[in-house]
Parts: sequence; structure tokens; C-alpha cells
Amino acid sequence: MSNLKHKYAAIGAAASLLGALGAPTVAFADGHALSTYGPFPVTLQDYTGSKKNSVSYTGQIARHVLHDSLKKLAGKGDGGANAASLEAEMMAYYGGSDKNKTIIAPADKGNFNIKQGTVNEISSGKNLSGKTYKGLITGWPGQMTGPEVLTSMIKHAAKTSGGFDANTGYNYPQLISKFAMGAVFYNQAVDNYLDEKLAADNKPNGKPYKDGAHYTGKEHVWDEAFGYWGAAAHSLNLSAKDNYDVAKMKNVTAADANGDGMIDLKSEMVFAHAYYASSFDKGGKTDYLSTITQAFVDGRSLITSAGGENLSDAERAELVGYASVIGSNWEKVIAESVFKYAGSVYKDIDKLKEQMASNSDTSKTFATYCKHWGELKGFAMAIQSGKSNLGETAVKMNRLIGFGPILMNASQVSGVDSMGNFMKDEAISWDEYQMHMLKVQKLMVDAFGIDARSNDQIAKMADLADKLGDSNSAEND
Repeated sequence: MSNLKHKYAAIGAAASLLGALGAPTVAFADGHALSTYGPFPVTLQDYTGSKKNSVSYTGQIARHVLHDSLKKLAGKGDGGANAASLEAEMMAYYGGSDKNKTIIAPADKGNFNIKQGTVNEISSGKNLSGKTYKGLITGWPGQMTGPEVLTSMIKHAAKTSGGFDANTGYNYPQLISKFAMGAVFYNQAVDNYLDEKLAADNKPNGKPYKDGAHYTGKEHVWDEAFGYWGAAAHSLNLSAKDNYDVAKMKNVTAADANGDGMIDLKSEMVFAHAYYASSFDKGGKTDYLSTITQAFVDGRSLITSAGGENLSDAERAELVGYASVIGSNWEKVIAESVFKYAGSVYKDIDKLKEQMASNSDTSKTFATYCKHWGELKGFAMAIQSGKSNLGETAVKMNRLIGFGPILMNASQVSGVDSMGNFMKDEAISWDEYQMHMLKVQKLMVDAFGIDARSNDQIAKMADLADKLGDSNSAEND
């Protein structure tokens, strides 16, 4: 049977199951594609159980919840008195726990009622630490691996007041969250499930993913990658703004696909990079969320169409093509985030300079500036944890951003000592650092071809270069 016939057969089976289970459907977006990620029928040959839906990515949703809860905890420090207990609690969400941990976030908000109250109601035995990118993180001081960086950030966050260390400029909820989303979700999806696990002999479609499973190897590999992406199963039925509002817990009608009055985190919530995609797409210049999510749906339809048999070379090549679309666009979503927050830092510095010139109170603006810098730095580290070695692009980005924001005393974190304490040195000028932010924005355009370009400040580069003269070529080590 041809690939096209396979695909239409799969759609027929999946559409029948959608109807049988009462799931919503809409017209096929491109003439053949389903509009929801599942349910998909069980295709595992010789399966004799009662399961009807082969989709399973609850482990990934549990990790989204662990991440969201960890971010919330990272801002709970009281300045040191609760440091030990807070660090232990944060590590329970990062490293895993034998206890059935409470879901701290997302939590009920107005009429946006969450169905699950504990992590184990989604999936038990999950953690973030075991799935964190194990490579060296050159963008952070200390020459540490991904898990070591996050563990260190957690330890430091626990000692702060509200997650912010004014002495270094580090906003730990932002740093932890933005880096973890890349080092766990992005890395696992694009550098594992959509990479080596798509090989013919790795989790083949003709066998169950594991003994006792009701889904095939390739079905579950693809599902797990989709789970890390963070879209709701019905995200394609919603506008970009609707998806954004679901993530922000502002539109219960859009979130509640089955109309039961509760938001099921397993399928009805928008998390992580899918949320950021929607934030850019609602501006009308991009369609990252629908492009990536549709590629996931199309890829899953293709796998289902194989009927529990191993994928042919042609089918697997088509699947790899969908994976490429997902990976390249996902990378752009993170690059757009780097671009956006480089622009935010630029604008914050403008405001700081105005306040310093008038001897006004800078404390609130400085905190906002450091928050935006934490988002910038976290996303910059995250984009380096994907499938591709970014090479010179990563080197430039790390040098331009540096190890810390410029502080009010004109210093900047430059490294760590033998005891792990942050060291600082004299920083470049505010104007020079603003030029660095403009260079970061230009780098994201040149290297990744991004289109949304939120907070675009690049047009200011020529005037600032004239003001700086030759000094604008300076870069941080």
C-alpha cells in the first residue's frame, strides 16, 4: 500500500476513534491532517487487552508540572532562615521524591479548575534531573554539566529573598525555569526522541515500546516528544491567542475541550515552549505553534498508518522530515525568546540611565532588568542544549551576554572561585552592554532567521555605534 493510502487509512481509523470517544474534530487543515493529537487506535499486533487509545505521554506532562512547581518554589526564599528546608523541597521536585508531591503550579485560578492535585495523579516516579542535558554548559560560570548547573542554582535560590540575589543580579526563578525548559524538554525531544530513537532498529514499530505496553516503539517515542513540546491535544483547534490564554489560565472555555468543567493537565493545558510559540504567533508574523503541532499530528498519523508493522525506509524518511520541521521551528521559538529579552534588557538599561541621571530610585527598575536578564540568559543557555552544536554562534552569544548583568556598582560576575563562590570584576559601560544586546538580536536574526522579533531594537545600532566609536567591538569573555 502506498504511503498516501496508509495515511488515509490511519486517518479513517483515528477519526472513527475520535468519534467513538466523543473527541472534537474540525475540518482537516490541509486536506488530510487530523486536528487533535489523538486519540489514535491501538495498532500493536497480537494485543489482546482492552485499551483503545495508544497515545501516552503522561510522564512528560508530569515533568512540566514538576518544572512549573520548581519555578514557583524558587521564589519562596526568606533570605536564609528557610534555606535548608526550601532547598530540600526544591530538590524533591527536581530530583524526584518517593512522596506523592502536591502540584504547586499550575493551581486553581478563579474558574480555571485543575483536575489533578498531585503529581502522581498524572504519572508516578518522574523527575527532571535524570532527563537534564548532561553536556558542559559553557555559558554559566564553573564549567558544570546541565544537572550540576540546575542543582547549583537551586542551592543559591534557596538562600535568597524571593529568588533574587541583588549582589549578582541573578533572578533564580527565571534562570532555573528558562534553562530547564531547554535542558530537559527541548533536549529530550530533539536530541533523543526525534533523533536516535527514530532509527530503524531503535524502538521499532513492530514491537511494543516495552513489555506489557499497548503501544508500539515508534508510537510512544513520538508521543513522548510531543509531550515535551507542551501543546494541548486540541491546540490546533484554537487560535494562537486562545492557546496563550490557556497557558495564562485566562480562558477556561478554550482549555476545557471535553466540557467537564475541569482542566485535565494530561491533555488540556499549554506548557513551556508551546506557550512561548503562541506568544509570538499571536502577533501575526509567525505560526510556530501550528506548524510544530501539525507536524507532530501528521507524524503520529503516519506511524499509526503502519498498522503495527515496522516502518518502511520511505515512511521513516517521511517521519524524519516531520521531525526536522519540528526541530528547526522549535529552535526558532527559543531564538525568538533570546531576541525578545535582549530587547527588554536594552530598554531596561535606557530607563536605568535616565533614573541615574536624575538621581531617582533605581531599585524597582534594576529588579525588572535582572528578571529580564535571567530570562535572556536562561533561553540563551537552553538553545545550546539542542541537537546541533551551535559553534561560533554559541561563543558569540555567551560572550555578548556574559556571566551576569552589569550591576549598579559597574561590576559583573566573571566566574567562580575554588569554593564555588561567584567572583566579580569591572564591567564594560552601560552603552557598550546595550550594544551587546543589539548584537545578540542581530545574531538571532542572522543565525536562525527569526520573524516575530518582539522588542526589536536593532534599528538603534547605527546611532549607538556612532556614540561609542571604536569601543563597541568589545565582548565579554
